Amino acid sequence: MTRLFLCLLLLFAVTSSTPALAQTPRLEMPKLKVDVRRIEVDGQRMYEVDASGTVQAPPASVWKTLTTYERMSEFVPDMSSCRVLSRNGNEVIIEQQGVARFLFMNHAIHLVVRATETPLSAINIDLISGDMRHYEASWNLYPIPETGGTRIVFNSRLMPGFYVPGMLGPTMIRGDIERMMNAVLARIDSPPVR
Repeated sequence: MTRLFLCLLLLFAVTSSTPALAQTPRLEMPKLKVDVRRIEVDGQRMYEVDASGTVQAPPASVWKTLTTYERMSEFVPDMSSCRVLSRNGNEVIIEQQGVARFLFMNHAIHLVVRATETPLSAINIDLISGDMRHYEASWNLYPIPETGGTRIVFNSRLMPGFYVPGMLGPTMIRGDIERMMNAVLARIDSPPVR
């Protein structure tokens, strides 16, 4: 066992110190980071979410995935439907249905939101109606010139319209956001279906 460990350690040391031959430089960046905090705004407790991830796809591909709202339920976990109710210029009214899950708790969620698009750059989302007392979110896209990829940043403030245990809230929401972000990043970086 010790001999195997030493061999692996030696192999790692040799391969990590040997320069790669004839490879294009590529920066390695963290794939996903999610932070969830309980905050108080105007006497109301809510959750603040900051999440970011990187993909190899250029901003145009990311934009297409994020704004093809009708297909979101195909790859976003726990989203059963997502449909466009109306579109007027850069403003889109979207209805989403899904479920929030944590351990033994499941809660159906229905939202109608307004998405304001700034092409290839940002999507700002505000709650019109639904199972949240407060919901605002944004998606921002940042090109990464060194790799040709994109950094995707998701920020949100939300206050569920249903009971969420105070101590478990950040963990529950972090889990939902991680599943959503991982699904979005995987969809963007997956090869196109032919």
